[in-house]
Amino acid sequence: MIRKIIKIDADKCNGCGACAAACHEGAIGMVDGKAKLLREDYCDGLGDCLPACPTGAITFEEREAPAYDHAAVMAAKAAKAKTAAPLPCGCPGSMSRAIHRQERPAAAGEIPSELRQWPVQIKLVNPMSPWLSGADVLIAADCTAYAYGAFHRDFIRGRVVLVGCPKLDEGDYTDKLTEIFRRNDVRSVTVARMEVPCCGGIQRAAELAVANSGKHIPLTITVISAEGEILRTIQQ
Repeated sequence: MIRKIIKIDADKCNGCGACAAACHEGAIGMVDGKAKLLREDYCDGLGDCLPACPTGAITFEEREAPAYDHAAVMAAKAAKAKTAAPLPCGCPGSMSRAIHRQERPAAAGEIPSELRQWPVQIKLVNPMSPWLSGADVLIAADCTAYAYGAFHRDFIRGRVVLVGCPKLDEGDYTDKLTEIFRRNDVRSVTVARMEVPCCGGIQRAAELAVANSGKHIPLTITVISAEGEILRTIQQ
C-alpha cells in the first residue's frame, strides 16, 4: 500500500539517538551509530520522531510500505516489558535520598569526593528532592567525569549533580529537567558535555528545559575533549 512513512537521511544523522527514544512504537533503532527505520510496519506515520531530531535528518515520504501493525507493536512492547531485568545494583529508583557524610580530613594522597547527594542519574532523581531547592545544578554527560581529571574539584564541588547519556538512555531528558526547574528555585545550571555530536542531546535538553521553565536561570555550557581538555565555555 502507498502511505506516509518516515525517511532518515544517514548523512545528516549525528547518532544522538533522540529519534529512537521518541519513537513509542520501536520502529527506529541505532545501527553502526546511525538511526535506521528497522520495522516499516511499526511506523505509524505520525512523526513523533521529527521534532526530536536536532539535525533535520528525518522527513516524511509517501511510498509503498506495509501497513502499520498496531497489534505487532503492542506485542513487542509486552515482550520487552516481560523480559526486562531489574537493576542489579540496588539503586533506589525515584526515591531520592541525600547523602549524609561525616566530614573528615583527607588522608595523605587521598582525593575526597565532592558528591553530596544520591541518586545522580537524571531518570532516578525525584524532582521534589529537598536538596534541589536553591541548588546550583550540574548536568553532566557521564563520560565527562572520566575524561576530565579534576572533575570533582572543578565541576561537582558545591553543585547538585544530574548525570545522563542521551545516546544510551531511552527517552528525552527535557521534560524531567523542566519539571525540576519549575518545582525548585534553581540558582544556576552548568552543563558539562563531551565534544562528540551525540552529547548535543544533553545540552539541547538543558537549554529547552530552562526555556520551558519560564524562569531566568543562568546557563553555562562547558565542552570537554576526549583528551580531557576544556575546549570552550559558553554563557547563556
